[in-house]
Amino acid sequence: MNLYFAPMEGITGYIYRNAFNKCFRGVDKFFTPFIVAATNRTMSSRELSDILRENNENINLVPQILTNNAKAFIRLSKIISDMGYSEININLGCPSKTVVTKGRGSGFLDKTKELDNFFEEVFSKCTFDISVKTRIGKDFPEEFYDLIEIYNKYPIKELIIHPRTQADLYKNNPNMEMFEWGLKNSKNPVCYNGNIFTKEQYEDFSQKYPEVLSVMLGRGLLRDPYLIERIKEVKINGYDKLKEFHDIVLEGYKKVLYGDKAILFKMKELWGYMIDVFGLEEKEKYAKKIKKVQKLSEYEVLIHNIFTIATGW
Repeated sequence: MNLYFAPMEGITGYIYRNAFNKCFRGVDKFFTPFIVAATNRTMSSRELSDILRENNENINLVPQILTNNAKAFIRLSKIISDMGYSEININLGCPSKTVVTKGRGSGFLDKTKELDNFFEEVFSKCTFDISVKTRIGKDFPEEFYDLIEIYNKYPIKELIIHPRTQADLYKNNPNMEMFEWGLKNSKNPVCYNGNIFTKEQYEDFSQKYPEVLSVMLGRGLLRDPYLIERIKEVKINGYDKLKEFHDIVLEGYKKVLYGDKAILFKMKELWGYMIDVFGLEEKEKYAKKIKKVQKLSEYEVLIHNIFTIATGW
């Protein structure tokens, strides 16, 4: 089964990706955090840096675009395609209120006529592969019946289904009944995304749905960078690689960000997920200490001490 790394805005940019790809094995495909396509804007320097080929060497990367404007998508996607990318992903899954209120991401899902027109124009003018990451609806799961009809009209390389509605955000359990219906009725290849945090959950899914050839992991990999290696039963060398990974990310942010505050914000955001690799008692203790630190020099000493205690070095 192919294993993909889902994008997470603000976290899984090229600095994180390169560090992850160096330290951990098994990701078949990475997806970038979304790039907004609009008629009145071009890529920001940050967005451009994130997809530059020289910043993503030896990484199988798919840029993701967020938009509800076909012309803007076509213009931006052709620029990206000319950079050497053969696949571009359309984000119809982001549940963020700031995105949804503009009719983008999962806020586009209840506008079925406009969505169909969008796809018709996009697929008639784009020659590269297009995959789609979608939720099952904006407000109600039953919206997925009409959405699949639209998706089936077009040669989507892969339909990545996160079986929640926008209204669910990341609450409630994924709607596996609706996912099963989508898997059965989709004419396009299906990838699953949602709530796989452990090897046991992955194995349970793969046993129930052996016909699914791809799974996208998101928060599960952020919480446990060893997750794919656990799934593939690769020998894990304690916390050694985790410390190396952390240090590479930190050094990367030092090169592109200015000031302790900006760097610490990024590292604390990362630890908001990664702290789960430690046991419960240690997790709560370490999380409080990381949250309180205000100086980069103090942070580096703290992290060194945490890993020293955790590994028994």
